[in-house]
Order: sequence, then C-alpha cells, then structure tokens
Amino acid sequence: MIQKLQDGERIDDIGFDGIKLIQHEDFGYGIDSVLLAAFASGETGARGIQPGSYIADIGTGSGVVAFIISHKIPKTTLVGIDIMQDAIDRATRSCKLNGLDDRIKFATMDVKDWVDLSEEQDIRFDAVVSNPPYFRKGASIPSSQESRYIARHETTAGIYDFATVVSQILEKFSSLYLVHRPDRLVDIFEALRSVDLEPKEIQMVLPREGEPANIVLIHAVKGGGPELKILPNIIVRTRNDRYTDEIMSLYERQR
Repeated sequence: MIQKLQDGERIDDIGFDGIKLIQHEDFGYGIDSVLLAAFASGETGARGIQPGSYIADIGTGSGVVAFIISHKIPKTTLVGIDIMQDAIDRATRSCKLNGLDDRIKFATMDVKDWVDLSEEQDIRFDAVVSNPPYFRKGASIPSSQESRYIARHETTAGIYDFATVVSQILEKFSSLYLVHRPDRLVDIFEALRSVDLEPKEIQMVLPREGEPANIVLIHAVKGGGPELKILPNIIVRTRNDRYTDEIMSLYERQR
C-alpha cells in the first residue's frame, strides 16, 4: 500500500521479512529497539513472550519494536501508545504499509492516562514492552528538536509513574520487558518492586568486549518471587568496529 510521506520523512526497509518503516530524518530507531524485541522474544536467553499474547508497547515511537515482535512471535496482538502525535501518525501509516492493521493498533496517549482507560474498559495485557526515555527531567543537554528531547527525557511521567501503570495493566504473573541505562538500575528496581513487579532477569549490553555496559535489558514479573538471574553479556561490536555475529543474528542478517 502506497503511503504519502510528509516533509523530512522516508521509508526504510529494516529487514525482518520485509518490514518497512516510515521514519523522520530528525530521529530514527536505534539498536536498543532491536535488542528489546529480541530480548522479549527470548532470543538472547530470557524467558520470552508466548505466541498468541496480547502485548502493550509503551512509548512506541515509530512502532518499530511492535513491528519486529509481530514478526518474531506468531499470532501476537499489540497496542502501541506514545505521547507524540506525529510519531503515532507515522506508526499508523507504517502499519498499513506492512498490512498489519489486524494485529497492531496505535494511539496517542500519555502513559499516566492509560490506567483510567484500562480500568474503564477492563483491559489487561499478557506482556508489556517498553523503550522509555532514559534521562531524568532536567538531566543531560536538551535537544533542539522537541521530538528527540521527548523521546530521550522523562517529561510528564517518571520511572515510578511508568511502573505503576505497567503493574495495573498487566495480568498476574505476566511480564514486563524493558530496555534502559545501567546507571538507572537502582531507581528502576526500586520503582518496580514498589508496585509488585519483581525483576527476574537482567542482561548487560557492552559496546565492545571489556568496555562498560551502556544498555541493560530487564525482565520483571508481576507478583513474581525474589530471584534474579544474570544473563550472559551481549557484545555489540568487534574490535574492528563491525557488528558481532550475535548482533547480526538478532537483526536476522548475514554477512
């Protein structure tokens, strides 16, 4: 299906059996989205989402995580929300472009407002995935592009607000899959435990062998018991700055 592009937009073929993604030149998806989708799918060693699950993608942005998961996990149905209307507009058009309207829906919404809606409609999910803003309010240097700033910084909701919403929309013993920064790990664990989301698995992502981790993948279970498993590290690049074989595999590419 042909989609009309707005100024600054392009269509990228991102692989994964031909998925096409409408992106804006100001802000494209990164490897953290691919890592999250692979982690939630169980490809990196975590206990993954089961086929046929009903999944929420909070802070969906371009919808790339939802699209990749729909490819990796059969018969899943997904709902993606984001506070940015322009991002949801692109995600919706990408959905039509890929013929996934029957499996994925997108909506513009502040994460804090989703609790009221889910209560009214009695909506509960089998899993939640999220690539949320990494930086606290006021942290880092604000970007000149508003969309980039919102995607990277907590604006209307912080990590405790996020955790509260996730706990309220998840079924008992269902899972949250989260990608974040290692330096926020204590804050994240405190927030999750405060709302009965127990961290069960974490996996560190290193830019290169021997370098400090700059990404962490977290799997938590609502109502789960206190037992944390540390999964093997993921190394992104070799010393000659090429993607490792593991990363190539997660992208479903061959050299």
